[in-house]
Amino acid sequence: MSVKVGQIVEGRITGIQPYGAFVVLEDGITGLIHISEISDGYVKDVGRFVQMNETVTVKVIDVDENANQARLSLKAVHPTSFRKVRGRRKDWRLPEMKLGFTSIEEKMDDWINQALKEREQHD
Repeated sequence: MSVKVGQIVEGRITGIQPYGAFVVLEDGITGLIHISEISDGYVKDVGRFVQMNETVTVKVIDVDENANQARLSLKAVHPTSFRKVRGRRKDWRLPEMKLGFTSIEEKMDDWINQALKEREQHD
């Protein structure tokens, strides 16, 4: 078998199941990216992270040389892939970050007033 544990390799997605995605690597070696190895975040639908025939870069986490199969990890190569889920709104952004510390007490009145205004708008 030409792949080794810890190696980063490319493969092609050949099947998608609720429990993971099947990949064919070089020399016809097959592998499985288990759902727990797809992303750091919660994965409800494997098909939202990978597509059939897509080329993916994965890390080999285990090898069964007798069966010519490998256990693979997508999240080991792309640890924040859960932020790139297909189908997510394109205008979604993280809030602006400000450096420094503002005590909760200083912001509490602003938050309460903002919540009251929003409540009035919905009533």
